[in-house]
Amino acid sequence: MEIERKYLIHQIPFSLEVYEVHRIEQAYLCTEPVIRIRREDSNFYITYKSKGLMIREEHNLPLTEESYHHLLKKADGNIITKNRYKIPYNNMNGSYTIELDIFSDIFDGLMLAEVEFTTEEESLAFVPPDWFGEDVTFSSEYHNSTLSRLHY
Repeated sequence: MEIERKYLIHQIPFSLEVYEVHRIEQAYLCTEPVIRIRREDSNFYITYKSKGLMIREEHNLPLTEESYHHLLKKADGNIITKNRYKIPYNNMNGSYTIELDIFSDIFDGLMLAEVEFTTEEESLAFVPPDWFGEDVTFSSEYHNSTLSRLHY
């Protein structure tokens, strides 16, 4: 089970150079249910996600690079590319990892931050840092699967 909150980011008030970063490319074979393939650095996955906004089932299985490229040819819509920065964040409610996605190519300029939680109560009590923008957790508009279907 995945429990996460998602926020728009308009400006980052610090340098990202010191944080762990991963290059991600992902595409969607289906959006209802969500079946996604992803390359994260040199690792490859296929993922199933159930319906939902803040709470969703998520299952990841490894793929070979060859399988990934075979399935990529069958993907629908936009291929999503982004850099994901892992930023530690501590506040009065606990220690978290902010996953800051900075999109490129077709979605250049879009920045989203996600924070995962162990319980729904913890997610609802979360106080984001000041540099976070609008909470878009309860909008499917910013799901990567939705972005994959946008036409430009």
